[in-house]
Amino acid sequence: MLTKLKGAILLATNNPGKLLELQQLLQELINVRLLTPKDLGIDLDVAETGSTYKENAVLKAQAFARESGVLTLADDSGLEVDALDGAPGIHSKRYSPDPDATDADRRALMVANLQGYPQPWTARFRACVALCTPEGEVQTVDGKCEGEIIVEDRGTNGFGYDPIFYIPTMSRTMAQLTDEEKNAVSHRGNAVRAAIPLLVELLQDKAN
Repeated sequence: MLTKLKGAILLATNNPGKLLELQQLLQELINVRLLTPKDLGIDLDVAETGSTYKENAVLKAQAFARESGVLTLADDSGLEVDALDGAPGIHSKRYSPDPDATDADRRALMVANLQGYPQPWTARFRACVALCTPEGEVQTVDGKCEGEIIVEDRGTNGFGYDPIFYIPTMSRTMAQLTDEEKNAVSHRGNAVRAAIPLLVELLQDKAN
């Protein structure tokens, strides 16, 4: 167990794109250190065996909090497409049967599977953020973003399914938005903003 750190939050992800988003979303916590697993020399691969975003987020937050002794933030997210009965959902990262599939491969597979269904292909991104203290206290919050799946990639920002997730209210895909625009409307952005008051409360309790 590492020495407990005060005024710090461990961001429990090894995904560079997700890590950058979390750092941007939490930058208003100016007196708090935002730590990564690499910063603490932690190499964990938590099996996402839960049946919901919440269960998976909690599994990750608890594992990293136990390992680090630091207040931990973890999330789980996915894309739900109505024409596919809500798939891929919690299996979004494992949508392709090919374990070596790239983000582009998964996007192409989704578009192929949607052929024959009437458009628009309505969909939403969902996210659950879990906060876990070293003592095991857990709190969760949710966020979502409504949109549609389109046939071709548009934009180069973001990652995952962002290039084919079109947001009618923005008239652009998630990948065509600036970081600031994406964080203002995204599922993860909405969840993290809801988590910030809880994080402040937990950090204040630790300081007292």
